[in-house]
Amino acid sequence: MATRTKWRKVLYENQGVPDNYVDETFLDELKKNLYTRKYDYWSVLKESGVVTQQISSVCLFVVVYISMSEKMLSPELLFLISSLLTLIGYITYDIIDDREGRSESGRSRVDDLKTVVMFIGFSFGLSPVLVSLTETISTDTIYAMTTITLLANLLCHDYGANSAMVSWSVSLNAGLFASVCLASRLHSSTYAFSLVTFSLELFALWPLLRRKLKQTCPSSHILLTVLSGIGAALMLLHVSAVCAILYILLHIFITFVCPAWLISLQPFKNNIYGPWDEAVIQDS
Repeated sequence: MATRTKWRKVLYENQGVPDNYVDETFLDELKKNLYTRKYDYWSVLKESGVVTQQISSVCLFVVVYISMSEKMLSPELLFLISSLLTLIGYITYDIIDDREGRSESGRSRVDDLKTVVMFIGFSFGLSPVLVSLTETISTDTIYAMTTITLLANLLCHDYGANSAMVSWSVSLNAGLFASVCLASRLHSSTYAFSLVTFSLELFALWPLLRRKLKQTCPSSHILLTVLSGIGAALMLLHVSAVCAILYILLHIFITFVCPAWLISLQPFKNNIYGPWDEAVIQDS
């Protein structure tokens, strides 16, 4: 009897077997957990500050709205303090960015000033419309919409991960939409203008400064996490002690428990790689 030709893994040749045929050596190339990352607890704990900082920003925004709604915070004082802090942040960002960032973006300080003036003008001119924008909608519906959009802001925020859910524009628009909803429940157009301006500074400019500080001065990331957490907890304490306690517990859970949980789950990963995967071209 003639010796049967050894089967080869090719499709362009008729070997007398079906196209889906494989021999006993098919699973010899099977590999498990080939690209599993090993995490360090303290590194993951440090990176969790990006999440808690954004949660602190959302809590700060809600507390500011409650304070303005109960007339414990005047719109003039909010606009003055937020504008002063934004100016300090802009100067800090400009010093860190230096000339290289200016040349890459193609924007000058005059362009930034024009943008600020244009936004303030439009916000101030449209603030009377914002106050009466949702008169026909119940307050419960407004609060429900605000809750959903703030959750969307947290879920879609850019925490530095490559995911389809991450979208800076969606996160920003969700935060601004929440501010518009809440501004429509305030007392006057001045209140609405101050809240919308504050929300833009908090949801658009503050994350950019945080990201830049983390890139250029990594040690400042821990300091910002601690300060934002303490500040948000103290402000929530003036509104509700229960909310402050829940926020502290959430902060502890995300900062200390979640990193340990992630590391403990790594040995249970079971990713398999084999000849059925698509070919990957490797550089020589």
